[in-house]
Amino acid sequence: MLTEQMKTLIDTFSAASVATVNEDGTPSVSPKATFGIIDDRTLVFGNIRSPGTIRNLTRNPAIELCFTDILARRALRVTGTAEMVPRAQAGDDIIQAYDIRWADYRSRVKSFVVVHITAVEAIDSPAYDLGATEDELRATNLAKLNALQAG
Repeated sequence: MLTEQMKTLIDTFSAASVATVNEDGTPSVSPKATFGIIDDRTLVFGNIRSPGTIRNLTRNPAIELCFTDILARRALRVTGTAEMVPRAQAGDDIIQAYDIRWADYRSRVKSFVVVHITAVEAIDSPAYDLGATEDELRATNLAKLNALQAG
């Protein structure tokens, strides 16, 4: 399901908004940033400080993730089901996918959340419909970020 372009977006912009369902049926969105790619149909992130997300997923494993390339104004929506894996029971596939970028955090991980992907959707900004190119959007948005950094 994940194409190489989608994997690049996840690797480059690894922070995602993670949507779960509260007990009363309302949505809950929480930022997470320690994602790893196990394979084309499976992602993993570490439960470092996620009590609400874990509580929701334990009751209802439905999950959506949204990774956003803020420069190109492109996003990737990933829908799936979550599986909680205790740290002590994590297999080599989980550890390897996680450790590629997040080994320094592993001692803080209480458990892993494995996301079994059921659907993916690439989302582009309406700016593309108006004729903007990716290079133009990247330049414009990078200039905005640089201006913020400059103060």
